[in-house]
Amino acid sequence: MSMQVVGETRVPLAWRRQPAARAAVAVARLMVLLPPRRLRQVLAVASRGARAATREEALTARQAVVTVSARCAGRGCLQRSVATVLLCRLHGRWPDWCTGFRTQPFRAHAWVEAGAEAVGESGDVALFHTVMSVRHRDGARR
Repeated sequence: MSMQVVGETRVPLAWRRQPAARAAVAVARLMVLLPPRRLRQVLAVASRGARAATREEALTARQAVVTVSARCAGRGCLQRSVATVLLCRLHGRWPDWCTGFRTQPFRAHAWVEAGAEAVGESGDVALFHTVMSVRHRDGARR
């Protein structure tokens, strides 16, 4: 049984939740190979018809993804964010998917938001300028 991190405590990830998380990670691994514009288009299509994800739902999906994938648990923020939104979508939900950059020092990053708040991020995502996103229809911002 895989372990998932909740706060600083590791708790088991149920066997029944692992296949969906592993599938989301595998599909995300292929999707991140797409050019950015095409990736955004595919995610926009995937988001259609979904209800907005709560912070708890998005965090649960993110924790499941990082539990089953060392790449997603590490520096693979793009794959982690795509896998997280895909796993949420499997449950009929959609958090906001965002990518952006900061200049001092320069860094690019991808993350997931719910309720206009970054989910599971330890750094200050507010320092990043969002350049591409796929937001839930109710929370759409241009």
